[in-house]
Amino acid sequence: MWLFILIYVLGLNISQASGAANSTQMYYFKLKIDKNAIGNLSTAFVYNNNNVRVSDLKKTTICQNVTNGVQCTCEPLHKWGDKSCESKTECCQKDTCTFSKDKATACVSNTSVTINGSMELNVLNYASCLNEKTSVEYKKCSNNVTTEMKMMYSTLSGFNNLEILRYRLGSIYVEFLISIAEAVDPQALISISKDLSEALGPLSMETTGVVHLKIPKGPVCYNKTEKLECTVQHDLQTSPRWQLKSKERSKLITNGTQATLTQETLRTTVTITGVDALWEGEYMCIYEQSANNSFTITHKASGVMDVALQPNIAITTSPSFPSCQDEESVTLTVQCNIDNSDESYVVKWSSQNTAVTQPIHQDGIYKARIVVKCDPKPTTPPQVNCSFVNSCNQTRNASTDINIIYDGDKFCTADGDWENTKAGFTAVLKCKDNGPGERKRKCNSDATWGTETSSCVNKAVDNVLQKANIIDIGLGDIQENAADVFSLLGNVTNNTENINTFANMNATIEVLSTLSQKSQLKPNSTSTNDFLESSSNLLNKSLADTWKTKTENRSLAGTYLDSVEQIIRMADIQSTTTKKNLEVAAKNCSKGSKCENKVFNVTILLDSEDPGSVKTAGFKELDSYLPNKDDDYQPNSIVVSTTAERKSSSVTIEIDFPLTKKRPRNVKMQCVSWDNTTNSWSSLGCKWGGPDDEGRCICTHLSSFAILMSKYPIDIPYMTEITYAGLSVSVISLIISLTIELIVWSTVVKTNSLYLRHTAHVNISLTLLIADSCFLASSEPSQISVIWCEIVVLFKHFCYLAMFFWMLCLSTTLLHQTTFPLHQLSKKVYLRYSLFVGYVCPMLIVFITFITNKAGSENTYFSKETCWLVYDGFMVGSIHTFVIPVGIIVFINIFSMVVVIMKLLHHPQFAKTSNSTEKKALVTVMRSVVLLTPIFGVTWIFGFAVMIVDLTSGILALAINYIFTALNAFQGFFILLTTCLFDKMTREALLNRFKINSPSSITESSAKSESIQK
Repeated sequence: MWLFILIYVLGLNISQASGAANSTQMYYFKLKIDKNAIGNLSTAFVYNNNNVRVSDLKKTTICQNVTNGVQCTCEPLHKWGDKSCESKTECCQKDTCTFSKDKATACVSNTSVTINGSMELNVLNYASCLNEKTSVEYKKCSNNVTTEMKMMYSTLSGFNNLEILRYRLGSIYVEFLISIAEAVDPQALISISKDLSEALGPLSMETTGVVHLKIPKGPVCYNKTEKLECTVQHDLQTSPRWQLKSKERSKLITNGTQATLTQETLRTTVTITGVDALWEGEYMCIYEQSANNSFTITHKASGVMDVALQPNIAITTSPSFPSCQDEESVTLTVQCNIDNSDESYVVKWSSQNTAVTQPIHQDGIYKARIVVKCDPKPTTPPQVNCSFVNSCNQTRNASTDINIIYDGDKFCTADGDWENTKAGFTAVLKCKDNGPGERKRKCNSDATWGTETSSCVNKAVDNVLQKANIIDIGLGDIQENAADVFSLLGNVTNNTENINTFANMNATIEVLSTLSQKSQLKPNSTSTNDFLESSSNLLNKSLADTWKTKTENRSLAGTYLDSVEQIIRMADIQSTTTKKNLEVAAKNCSKGSKCENKVFNVTILLDSEDPGSVKTAGFKELDSYLPNKDDDYQPNSIVVSTTAERKSSSVTIEIDFPLTKKRPRNVKMQCVSWDNTTNSWSSLGCKWGGPDDEGRCICTHLSSFAILMSKYPIDIPYMTEITYAGLSVSVISLIISLTIELIVWSTVVKTNSLYLRHTAHVNISLTLLIADSCFLASSEPSQISVIWCEIVVLFKHFCYLAMFFWMLCLSTTLLHQTTFPLHQLSKKVYLRYSLFVGYVCPMLIVFITFITNKAGSENTYFSKETCWLVYDGFMVGSIHTFVIPVGIIVFINIFSMVVVIMKLLHHPQFAKTSNSTEKKALVTVMRSVVLLTPIFGVTWIFGFAVMIVDLTSGILALAINYIFTALNAFQGFFILLTTCLFDKMTREALLNRFKINSPSSITESSAKSESIQK
């Protein structure tokens, strides 16, 4: 029987400790003794002299000879040292271990401490330590360093050994190893290290044994809760940190959704819920002590936790749809794929009414053969199942139906990568690069292939998404993890080929959505810049097709908007940041003041009590991607989002948008905000500025805003009916009027003045008849071709102008007759004058307008939507070549009427007449005003108002339009009244023509008085 015994030797001369401090040296000796005598061995052994004291005899290890070597057992409170564990790893977790006879080693105390360290030496004093090890200079230099260090550290109780490992450059560094047989007083270690750093140079050390880590032994079960405990014997007066080192990374452990840290003076614990592969690896509990950059002492304990994993299983069959046509049975291969893992699984196969044979396994792929009988046809499809059992006896299953194509079953024939597929089923294939997702293609019930759909995601995009999902579980600092994700996301989105499919766009936006839900997220300036860059990249026009949502109940753009808005609210943004498709402005607003931001030329003015930091974001292209459930409206501005640091019950926000498209007249606009609940635009709480301020919105809440514009002008109720009814009456009235003129012409037209008046009436009726007929012909512009629309516009333009110019002829003739009653124009002169004014002038206007407006091109001279002239604003558009001449003519007509009335009332000839004559004159003047006003342009006064007043202005605009439409549509009827029914001579002539109670014949005197009566 062997016995390893440790003794303490203390004395002033062992390592030449300075001052009154004692140096300590541990000695180990091996005692060969009879097994039965071990119990009689006394450890109360003390030796003293003036300089040396030997005491504290301890048994560490008991060994005995066995067949294959020496079996040694550690005494209580002892363990195998690091060297023993390195040489025989299986001994580390056991008290008893077998060695070869020449390799037996002693156990060490559970409280023993190992110190690895390095120290920076003075270059001038210790340069020779870098010489060859065999050189005298090196030996002398190294001996000086060793002696100096031993003088210090040998005063620690339990000091065992100090070993110089090497010297290296980078200045001059010495690396050393200190072993101490019992617990170390941390304060004593600090005091010695401080003295040594002052004597030699800055010092850095790492201890093992001061901190003790309790970690679960063996594999821990998947998705369970585990606790790790770290303890110390003395208060180290510093907070510990936990780290997990795995194959790919080393991460700080923090409080998170899966990790919870608790701390006491001498103990700290980590509780992990839902343990999975991410929590597998080497755990380190670290305390760090330092002082003024002179020394750093790191106390560390570590241990490995192994996790019994459970796999993600993808089960497939080959072929996917085996055929039983003309076969008694079919053989297929079932394959269960899992991710590569070090976990050793027990795989079990099972199947209903089928035999499983030849299971094989290679590189995470498990296969088996299945034989299925074709007859009889089962009522339910056969099913096969694979089960994976881990070392914790946890099971995970995957199963699939074997869908067989029987005789008479319809199926889609193979097409490229797609195998024969049974009708009504969906074929599934892996992604071409074996990345995440799958490809699907439906075989319709009529055995025709549907369109392929793909959920395949680029591996780089999926990697970012996986990292985003775990930023707050407790592995690493959440802000650092988020910064890493934002950086990766920026790199991924910079290459549009990475995200040029719906699946990739969906995954990318899922990253933003995931990050936006992390309440502790506080992106710094660098992370914010990466975030804004990637968010802008997603809005590139080249990616427009990737935003098309595959499901009706979800809006990809809505998720994007909400996520970006939330992250902007949390981000560190102090000023304006501009990217290609995204601009963000931020401003700290003082209490009681209005806050203004500007993005992409959109100005936002916020009035709130105390909003704090106000952030506004402008999004280009996003308006095209957000769903719009109102088919009558379309976006006409960019989307702008505004958030405030502090909420307020009373908010007013004024937004001035530059419109994407010019608003046509009479087209309504809506100011809207995005409603995440209904996933649509809502006009609640927002008001449009109206036609006079068409880009302004005033809202009473904070959200994301935009302007929607109606696709169609405002439809005035019953306007079409009124127009059609009026034009129909007008056309009929004009035909009647022209017919009456033909009937009574020879009877009524006896003088030059009557000839002039009736000629004007005939031409006015004729041009108005043609114009109204063209209007009726173009009442449905969408039903006629562009060329016919252009021709109709030319006729209407000319005829309406001609009508007014003939009115001008009539009014000027009336003015001439009244002003110069003794001067009579001949028929020939009047006819020449009237034909030139009535037809040549409007023809010149139409011709010049046609030529100067790109030879009558669409949207320049005429509009296909209205089959009428174009109005593009004040003094802009071809409509003004109609409006200006008509306005001038209406002014001249009114002026003529005023002059005529003044002449009739104040002419000296009339002043001498009797009272009855004056009364007749007044009646004649009043009748002239009543009859001539509709003809001379009162209707078009309202027509000018229609052009000036937009229908979006409200009730006044509607009233003006109704009045104008009624007057204009019934203008032919008014002409019938003025020229026929209200004219005494015409009535009498018409009655005489039909011999219906004919009154006295028309006399020459009555003919001469016609001009006055009219």
